[in-house]
Amino acid sequence: MRIGILTGGGDVPGLNACIKAAVMRAASAGHHVLGIRRGWGGLLAVDPTDDASIAMNTVELDPATVRTIDRSGGTFLHTSRTNPAKVKRADEPTFLAAGRTDEAPRDHTAHVVSALDRLGVDALIPIGGDDTLSFGLRLHDEGVPVVAIPKTMDNDVHGTDYCIGFSTAVSRTVHFVHQLRTSAGSHERFAVVEVFGRYSGETSLVSAYLSGVDRALISEVPFDIEHLAALVLRDKRDNPSNYAMLTISEGATLAGGDLVLSGEEDAFGHRKLGGIGQRTAELLRDRTGEGMIYQQLGYLMRSGAPDSLDLMVAINFAVMATDLLIEGSHGRLVSLRNGNYANVPLEVLGQGVKRVDVEALYDVDEYRPKIRHVDGKPMFLY
Repeated sequence: MRIGILTGGGDVPGLNACIKAAVMRAASAGHHVLGIRRGWGGLLAVDPTDDASIAMNTVELDPATVRTIDRSGGTFLHTSRTNPAKVKRADEPTFLAAGRTDEAPRDHTAHVVSALDRLGVDALIPIGGDDTLSFGLRLHDEGVPVVAIPKTMDNDVHGTDYCIGFSTAVSRTVHFVHQLRTSAGSHERFAVVEVFGRYSGETSLVSAYLSGVDRALISEVPFDIEHLAALVLRDKRDNPSNYAMLTISEGATLAGGDLVLSGEEDAFGHRKLGGIGQRTAELLRDRTGEGMIYQQLGYLMRSGAPDSLDLMVAINFAVMATDLLIEGSHGRLVSLRNGNYANVPLEVLGQGVKRVDVEALYDVDEYRPKIRHVDGKPMFLY
């Protein structure tokens, strides 16, 4: 069997370990793995009639090729946010654009299926978040054998409690929050730390819970700036070091306000989030007269090597996915559910969204985690 593997969407720590584990498991059973560069973008760019384009967008993977890739973060296959089902004219390869007379996005799913056939790929392992895996589900519907692996530092893929990259992102956030305490305390200021997470507030919530910051603003609960100002003034006053800290999700919103967005929509209909932390810091300064430190952690949360938990999950997810294909099973999403490794139908991706359980885990009046009982809950409190 010839298994294709790709990584799509944002990079996270653990991807290289995941790729390596899949290659090693496949090779041990006598199968072959083809790496597809730049996610779905690599398949879109493959011209079945051009050997040079195939060489540019794919790489044969064997144990020797992947021997050391797990020692660093990111993805050595590279990545993109390409959606072959909705390709803008500007992103369309020249050979696919021949004869085009309009500017409307086009669906090139049939081309991707043809490219996989030309590459001799019998089954596919896409590693990605909601967007990347949604096209994996499309290919499954088209008859391509697919087993998907969830990764995103936002930890918001529906159908699994855990996604590769989340633990490292939270660990980094906790580390940087504690580092920022020295500056916040030295200057007696408020510190507003903005974190990635898109429409899920889990990174803000869990990071705040573990680092013990004063307040946590999450995507699921709009906040009132006057109330927040009163809370953090009290926090600063009650702190012997005379400072206060809060985390804020990039997808958080002011009560009655909108998401802070920039740029054009990507191929999956999303605009770039970010900047709500700076806006919040400015509003707090205007209302309190206090000095501010605004820190957007951004890519620092997702760069570098994975922690041991992300290594463990990445390797085990890869082995599970490869074993499923070897056993002849496909149309599955590997997952963690209630602390146990499992696999679920790929269709679960389109059956809901994964968000913070506000009633169980968040105090909407105090803007902070409300985790009173953990007995019987899974490790990440779902």
